[in-house]
Amino acid sequence: MNEPSVVSLSSQFTWVDWLIVVGYLVFTTWLGARMAGKQTTIRDFFLGGRKLPWYAVCGSIIATEISAVTFLIVPFIVFRPEGNFTYLQLGIFGSFLARVIVGYLLVPAYYEREIYSPYDYMGNKLGGHVRGMTTVLFALSGMLAQSARVYLTAEILVVVLRDQLESLSETLGLYPLAWAVMMIAVVAIAWTLIGGIATVVWTDAILFLVFLIGATVALCTVAGEIDGGLGEMFRAGFSAKESGSWGKFTFFDFDTHPTKLYTIWTAVIASTWGGLGAYGTDQLLAQRMFCCKNQREARWAIITSASSQLVTITVALVGVGLYAYYQAKPLTGEALEIYQEKGDRIFPIFIVQVIPVGLKGLIIAGVFAAAVSSLTSILAALSQTIMSAFYIPLRERFLSKRRVFASEDAGAVSTDSAAEDRRSVLVGRLLVLFWGVVLAAMAFLSAAASEHYPSILDLALSMAGYAGGALLAGFALSFLPLNIDGRGFMYSGPLSVMCVFAMKWGQDWTHVICWVFAVILLLVWVWQLMKEPGDWPKTLFVAAGLALMLWVNYYGHWEGQPDADGNPTYRTVSWPWQIPVGSTIAFVWGYLLARRRSEPA
Repeated sequence: MNEPSVVSLSSQFTWVDWLIVVGYLVFTTWLGARMAGKQTTIRDFFLGGRKLPWYAVCGSIIATEISAVTFLIVPFIVFRPEGNFTYLQLGIFGSFLARVIVGYLLVPAYYEREIYSPYDYMGNKLGGHVRGMTTVLFALSGMLAQSARVYLTAEILVVVLRDQLESLSETLGLYPLAWAVMMIAVVAIAWTLIGGIATVVWTDAILFLVFLIGATVALCTVAGEIDGGLGEMFRAGFSAKESGSWGKFTFFDFDTHPTKLYTIWTAVIASTWGGLGAYGTDQLLAQRMFCCKNQREARWAIITSASSQLVTITVALVGVGLYAYYQAKPLTGEALEIYQEKGDRIFPIFIVQVIPVGLKGLIIAGVFAAAVSSLTSILAALSQTIMSAFYIPLRERFLSKRRVFASEDAGAVSTDSAAEDRRSVLVGRLLVLFWGVVLAAMAFLSAAASEHYPSILDLALSMAGYAGGALLAGFALSFLPLNIDGRGFMYSGPLSVMCVFAMKWGQDWTHVICWVFAVILLLVWVWQLMKEPGDWPKTLFVAAGLALMLWVNYYGHWEGQPDADGNPTYRTVSWPWQIPVGSTIAFVWGYLLARRRSEPA
């Protein structure tokens, strides 16, 4: 078999590969625009006219869920010395169960009337202020999680285009990672502006096919490059006893310690619970369901998207192949230096060094498009939710006042609905542009946060959990027959986010943030009671919630091994438990602080 080359990695990405990458992007852009059709109304731009087929929606959900993070980092999770298949428990058990529950419980609720997001549903049930709060929480969650995905793919581009990006840096001043982020952001904004969510869904569906082809090509290539082929790959995987009793193929982990990431208990309980939030109340994925013709197709789309696990299993097998390959042919030269900087880069190094010319271009095109897909998805979701929660209500009030004043002076004023549609679509496009710039900027914050996580995959999934629990609790409070208003959630939602933050971080600087939040929330509560007295006894519930947050921040951690500089480190419950913890706090305090209604909403 061929030894990996030691020349510059960037020089191994040939003009043929470039041609395939550019051709893929051009074709996908053309097809996405053609399938999207003309976007004349907000319904077209953000719901795809509610006429998209279930199979396209299913492919879009899979592509968004997998993203470049899963495609590139799962092989590293298996490849690393202690790595194995235990990560797959989360998807095979947890996410599948969650999809079934979302399909049969949440989808019928969302199709009671035409809405654009889960936050419209919550606002209709609990009051308009809840729509605003859930939108803000989603924006926080989306920015944190998707900026991490953009950062990952930018890192991959830095590996692949090392020479070209460094040349740009020397000429124009920005460093390579900044150029990579800009490339992703520009294409993502352009795709979203072309045709809204319809373009996003169709380009994602194409990307899903590229993922399947890319994962298969990578697995076949790595097996073919190992002396002994698949047989040797499996032998090496089973013999890696530091990874577990079944080596790299160790699947079940029955450890009950809450700091352990990939256990069967985490999969069945935490991953299922968290999946309800990810697929049912996070607009990033839920927006696809609102684009289907009816609830039957929406249910079919979300449940069949569980086939994403086929791609995840394939790239996990690639991780075994990489382990066997580099056991026989260790990294050297520039490739070794790049790997030592960040272990997550092992699969991109293999792609550029070993995958045949042309096929590597196809895989990198898929990786780049995956990052663009993650960004287009969140751009569409953020823009739509902000419009529904803030712009449209403000615009309706403005138009209502105009009609009142006009009727007093010179008769009624008619509103040109077509002009309003054009205005709304324009505002939606401007919001897409705004959020594109914001998310590109936040990708650099992810670079700093990544130092505190074992892999970028854990970083991206953890970021989504800060506000995910609050959003899931908002649905539960609005769906269950509790006969309450949304006043309690307006306090419990932020409290939930801060409790998760307090649980994840135990350093001294976080104590100040938690105390400042506690003082502000308490003052807002007291100020509200001064305007509407009668609930002073519930101040005890507010104080109890804030006391819980502060206690967790100070004492809710296990001390780990000191870092290289001798500073103390902290461990806490693993990220899959963030949504269960956050949703419990948001639900309990949302109920305790709410006002009772005399009749159902």
